[in-house]
Amino acid sequence: MFRPLELFIGLRYTRAKRRNHFISFISLTSMLGIALGITALITVLSVMNGFQQELRGRILAMTAHATLNHWNGVIEDWRTVRDQAVRHPEIQGGAPFIRGEAMLNHASLVSGALVQGILPQEEQQVSDIGGKMIQGALDDLRPGRFGVILGKALANALAVRVGDKLTVITPQANVTPAGVLPRLKRFDVVGIFEAGMYEYDRGLALVHVADAGKLFQFPEGAVTGIRLKLRDLFQAPRLARELAQQLPDGYTARDWTQDHASFFRAVQIEKTAMFVILTLIVAVAAFNIVSALVMVVTDKQADIAILRTLGATPLSIMGIFIVQGITIGLIGTLLGLIGGVSLATHIDVVVPFIEQLFGVKFLAPDVYLISDLPAQVQWGDVSTIGLVAFGLATLATLYPAWRAARTQPAEALRYE
Repeated sequence: MFRPLELFIGLRYTRAKRRNHFISFISLTSMLGIALGITALITVLSVMNGFQQELRGRILAMTAHATLNHWNGVIEDWRTVRDQAVRHPEIQGGAPFIRGEAMLNHASLVSGALVQGILPQEEQQVSDIGGKMIQGALDDLRPGRFGVILGKALANALAVRVGDKLTVITPQANVTPAGVLPRLKRFDVVGIFEAGMYEYDRGLALVHVADAGKLFQFPEGAVTGIRLKLRDLFQAPRLARELAQQLPDGYTARDWTQDHASFFRAVQIEKTAMFVILTLIVAVAAFNIVSALVMVVTDKQADIAILRTLGATPLSIMGIFIVQGITIGLIGTLLGLIGGVSLATHIDVVVPFIEQLFGVKFLAPDVYLISDLPAQVQWGDVSTIGLVAFGLATLATLYPAWRAARTQPAEALRYE
């Protein structure tokens, strides 16, 4: 569409110092507005990607990528089922678990908790709980010793330390001559972990799977399910469906996206909402180009008329102003992309500097789980933002260019 003439004149209009400085100011602010909008959009989305990745990492440090269960809640021959599952080339390991709800009592303090029985050696294949220990170790859980590892917040709520004893009260009951009494068992606190997620730090207690079997009256060697670790966690939904089809009837498979579906859906909705809101800022800046180009068209009425009398077609006139508008949009978009990527990749330096300069803390460690602003630049987002911004800027040039093409030489030169 654009021949050298249109390109030459359009770029010359962009570079030329206009008689009307207000037009130049509008063009400059449009360019800077697009750049600032894109910078903000890339930075915000990168920070949200960083938060999503950080929280996903913390969740998956405690949660398996996929879980195998039986419809009756008990897997008796778990080793055979585990061995069949790990033969799949995309599954790295599996570990059994027994899970049940209980009340924990220490002195006059009582708290509910999810008691999970694990095999320490096997558990290290599917989770990173061993790396979250702040006191003790997973190997301190030994069968028959009735040791327990508590989350830090749960230990604080019960006012217990390593070496203390607490009582575990289960929903199952014992029938005695004195009547029906709840099952009680004394456990020794052998460790404390801190996962960085309140859900786990406040509500999870780990015991040996053999002790959990006795506590919840499971048949010897039986477990609640098997936790699996995958080579690619994003393939979990597909692999879970494949495992469910390969295993005998009665077995089901769930993946981490189902267990935390509401959380990750909320994060994605928030990310989409922020993209739409910040894109509107870019759109406002992009459509300032309309004002700038309309003023340019009005200012260049005589030039347009002369070009028309020299043989320029309406399409050529339209091309001149489209080139000018696209140049403004392109420069603003490139500046915004460079600024956004630079700011997002150095957010860990910029934010502490601002906090130190103004004496504030954006994310207080005693309030938020994550006290630093993580950022992850996803080039797919950057490309989308750049294309959307440039598309809006291009769209904004069409009306002024069309209006310029409708200029009648006789009318424009009447008073010249």
